[in-house]
Amino acid sequence: MRIQNLLKVNNKIKKSHTLLIGSLFIFAGIIALSWNYLAKMHDEIYSDMKIAMMDKDIPKNVSNDDVVDNAPVADNVDNKKPQENNQNYQVDYSKYLGVLEIPKIGLKRGFYNVGNHYNNIQYNVTMVSGSTTPDVVNGNLILMAHSGDAYISYFAFLYRLGIGDSAYVTYNGHKYQYKIVNIYEVKKNGVVKIKRNKSKTVLTMITCTKDNDSTQTVYIAELVG
Repeated sequence: MRIQNLLKVNNKIKKSHTLLIGSLFIFAGIIALSWNYLAKMHDEIYSDMKIAMMDKDIPKNVSNDDVVDNAPVADNVDNKKPQENNQNYQVDYSKYLGVLEIPKIGLKRGFYNVGNHYNNIQYNVTMVSGSTTPDVVNGNLILMAHSGDAYISYFAFLYRLGIGDSAYVTYNGHKYQYKIVNIYEVKKNGVVKIKRNKSKTVLTMITCTKDNDSTQTVYIAELVG
């Protein structure tokens, strides 16, 4: 009888050990999954918050004029409400600093000056801090906007543009024409290098690459009139 009791006690101890070990494995698995998720979230948030603009070195035209810190991030934004490029209502463009037009994709959108509350990528096409206005010789107007299907995805159709296509910026009563001369992708690693000729007045447009959330596409357009 005593031996049977000892066997029962041993079986209970073994079961307890098995349950304990199993619980520890499950707990360790939960911690590992949570850690990976939190690490991924940290990397994404850090990348989004730290993004900056700087020029790639170009022989004989190298300077740091275009370096901008803490620029907003252009992402693919999905929403059930589709983007409306063809506006059927009257817009008061006089309230904006300037107006960007790209006839090929039916885009016409105003943008505010840096420092304005509505100069925010969640509301509008955004003028990035460090940009210059179109009337500044050899300057660089840098504009960003989201891609995707949301109503704020004003750059959703930039992917349809090619070299030689035109973009227009109306500023201070004058309409400036630009021609796209370069299109390239950069990784979302916290830095966007703007490859442009410093002896030209340019318009830079940046948005998330279509069907690729890990990169952004940069469109460089030079002033022609």
